[in-house]
Amino acid sequence: METVEKLERAFGDLFEKRGYPGMAVCIRGPEGVLFEKGFGWRSMEPKQAVDGDTVFGIASMSKSMTALACCILQAEGKMRLDDPVTDYFPDLHIPGAADECVTVKTLAMHRAGLPPMEPLEWSIAKNSIERDTEWYREMLRTAPNSMDKIEQIVDYISAGNYEPLGAPGEYMSYSNEGYALLSYIVDQAAGITLEEFLDQRIFRPLGMTRTVLDLDGGEAARLAGGNITSLFEREKDGKLVWDNNWSVLPPFRGCACVKSTARDMAKYYQMLSDGGRWEGRQVIPAEAVELMYGREFPLRSRPFYCMGLEKRLMGGKLVCEHAGGLHGVSTHGGFVEGGFSAVVLCNEGGLSMDEFQWICYNFILGLPLETTHHHAVPSGRKFSRPEMLCGDFVSKEGIPSHCTVRLEDGELTAEVHEKKTRLLHCGGSCFAAVERDHPEQRVETLQFYIRGGKAWGVKCDTRIYQRTAD
Repeated sequence: METVEKLERAFGDLFEKRGYPGMAVCIRGPEGVLFEKGFGWRSMEPKQAVDGDTVFGIASMSKSMTALACCILQAEGKMRLDDPVTDYFPDLHIPGAADECVTVKTLAMHRAGLPPMEPLEWSIAKNSIERDTEWYREMLRTAPNSMDKIEQIVDYISAGNYEPLGAPGEYMSYSNEGYALLSYIVDQAAGITLEEFLDQRIFRPLGMTRTVLDLDGGEAARLAGGNITSLFEREKDGKLVWDNNWSVLPPFRGCACVKSTARDMAKYYQMLSDGGRWEGRQVIPAEAVELMYGREFPLRSRPFYCMGLEKRLMGGKLVCEHAGGLHGVSTHGGFVEGGFSAVVLCNEGGLSMDEFQWICYNFILGLPLETTHHHAVPSGRKFSRPEMLCGDFVSKEGIPSHCTVRLEDGELTAEVHEKKTRLLHCGGSCFAAVERDHPEQRVETLQFYIRGGKAWGVKCDTRIYQRTAD
């Protein structure tokens, strides 16, 4: 391993270069905490520094906890991952899918066939204190209701005003709505709320004393005793603004609403790395951990989404991880086989924490700290049928987001995340979308799905965008 001093310099230099407001990092190994440090500020007026006890939002890192709850309940005979979702929501139907094929497991693996859709964004806009932005006005204009009850999500999915991606189990595409449903499935199977279940079965046994699932941050603030971060965003002109208004999205409780510290989350991931053991005790059934990310799921350099965690091979070791993002929240956490865990929590929204998380992994794996871990690497070859990929692809999660692919002067280009990029072939129908003038800067990894001589969809990171009408 590199020295802790070199590790701290690497974090500090990159943090200063990126100009983020505040960040907390914790790395654990079999012997305990290997590195823990806060960087920057949790608040600006007055200026207060981030430390190991600062509470952050963790956003979608919450999903693995909801998935683990499902796995515990199966291990204890209280539900089955193969249960049809209609056992819990009789009115839930996905167009063209047999009800029996839409299961707890397909929801947890984002394989129910649901494309990116609007309800989470509508729920945030209708139930949170928001700035007057174009996104906010558009969400208020288009929301059919308050999106504060799970029944409204069930009704929206069942109305079928979308084209499913495929049969249940066929394609993985990230679905917040699936995890909203899982939150309430846990309520029914456990006989207590998901909030109570996580507290009793995960947080307390691990000594995660500054971790809570709550909607508006009120309980988190009480646990934090004042040491809770403000929420920062970057306006289009680059100005940094902040408030203390947590995203409130009532039906999406187990999807994105846990608040915690880097220290607590590192405990959680280390427990998963150790097969459910913590401080010599089996606090989570070993069967539940096996169900979550075990031998049933492939281990390869390309990430595979298991039950609430992405599993991949990195530096010759098993790594399981998840990222998260909401207003004032950008996070990444995971574990490396052998009892190691790493967590990075940031209080500015809309960022990728990959670079910082990779530094953590490199320290654990004994690699140079600057090593990158993109799973798709440019091959240097040209794609044989570029015309198959050209078209406009859309995700309807919030304001519609487009990925527009063109063939320009014999070169494939894409406008993705409002950036113009070049597409570098990485094998099969996978491409790295890189900045035109800075090819070392990757904007996104794109995986195209081709049928009948043309691409019908493209996966941008974890979401499948569907081709619009030509």
